[in-house]
Amino acid sequence: MTLAAFMEILDTTIVNVALPHIAGSLSSSNDEATWALTSYLVANGIVLTISGWLGSQLGRKRYFLICLAMFTVCSFLCGVATSLPQLILFRLLQGFFGGGLQPNQQAIILDYFPPAKRGAAFGLTAIATIVGPILGPTLGGIITDSVSWRWIFFVNVPVGIAAVILVYILVQDPPWVKREPRPIDGIGLGLIALGLGCLEVMMDRGEDADWFGSSFIVIMAMLSVTGLVGAAVWLSVAKKPIIHMAIFKDKNFSGGCVMIGAVGGILYASSVLIPQFAQQVLGYTATWAGMILSPGGIIIIMLIPFVGRLMNVMQTRYIVAIGFFLLGVSFIFSSKLVLDITYLRLVMIRASQTVGLAFLFVPISTITYSTLPRELNGDATALFSMFRNVAGSIGIASSTALIQQRAQLHQTYLSQWANPFWQPFNNLIAKYQASLEALGNSAVAAHQMALGHAYQDLLSQVSVMAYSDVFKGCSIVAFALVPLCFMLSPIKGGRGGGGGGH
Repeated sequence: MTLAAFMEILDTTIVNVALPHIAGSLSSSNDEATWALTSYLVANGIVLTISGWLGSQLGRKRYFLICLAMFTVCSFLCGVATSLPQLILFRLLQGFFGGGLQPNQQAIILDYFPPAKRGAAFGLTAIATIVGPILGPTLGGIITDSVSWRWIFFVNVPVGIAAVILVYILVQDPPWVKREPRPIDGIGLGLIALGLGCLEVMMDRGEDADWFGSSFIVIMAMLSVTGLVGAAVWLSVAKKPIIHMAIFKDKNFSGGCVMIGAVGGILYASSVLIPQFAQQVLGYTATWAGMILSPGGIIIIMLIPFVGRLMNVMQTRYIVAIGFFLLGVSFIFSSKLVLDITYLRLVMIRASQTVGLAFLFVPISTITYSTLPRELNGDATALFSMFRNVAGSIGIASSTALIQQRAQLHQTYLSQWANPFWQPFNNLIAKYQASLEALGNSAVAAHQMALGHAYQDLLSQVSVMAYSDVFKGCSIVAFALVPLCFMLSPIKGGRGGGGGGH
């Protein structure tokens, strides 16, 4: 189950670094090629929410196998696509079938493992969920640079075939999980598709389209609000809704969804920010920028078993609070950026962030389901996964937008000192000009080149300050969630007083 989910999670980020190669190969612009990513996220976000209903219609194992097999087929079709419209269509289908893998994986784990053993099971899934986005850019960069962008899709085929065979042989639906066809809630389904679909398009395309300066983004925002608000109202009053909103009455589930959303946003944002800083500001290649993230994945794998043992002796909510506190501290450390920062320092920054993440995913996943009745497992895992993935998309878009905004703000402030009436600026220009004249340039040419060098220095410093601000913002989010942890139930090792047991 985890092998299948890991493959799907990897595909949410592995394509990012290959978009320029895809655009060139399929004779399209970079902006057009971005739709290959947007289409996947839109379909994925919609299906994540309704996967519990689809599982009850088809049977959980059957639905999982269908999703897994078709995801593998669509991966192959993406690899052989000969035009951008074909690739976008196949990516749309890949996201549609991939959206059912994560929630059904968690639902089957909840069915198979009693509450006392869920921590260990979720520990394995955490490796896939957290390491997947970290390894995606690295693996995508290596494959694209070494072979071809098409192989980022082809590598899914043997993994998918193996996963289908293993799931078919090893996984069985428990006796209480039966096919229970529920009427199609067309209104609820339509509102969810409208709200989440437009939200994903808005977040993914907003930065390129100048956000609310674009009428297209404004329309997407209005439709998203209409769909999400309408869905919340309709699902609360409908007699047979596609999703049971009463599930949010459980404080552990509601709190867990908020926390996993924050973790998803921070995880995906930080996984983009560090390679982006390394490439755009420091001049790293895509492969080396991705390599900064890899040691952090190793640390997570090493820490998760320790966290699992800790859950047996300490209340889970305390562990979650420790995780958010460590994450906040790590982002304060991450904000100490300078232009001559070393590769080792960047690795240490990312490693410090993964320490906090290791203390979060397994405990949050465990406590979220601890007091839910098992008949709600399908809807619960669908909503839980939706919160994480949608928040991840929001985290990426928000962090990228904040980089631009803070850079503009700092540039406006610093540029007031770049004038001939401030002596340190004149000294800098004189120093650059003297060096350039020593290389044989005329005084006029050297002066113009010196001004250009000073401007590049200004832009570099502005970028460093902008990234530092965003990391500080992430630390504020992490620290703000610490008090919320104490509102959860005081349980250990996933043992709650509610349902979910066997």
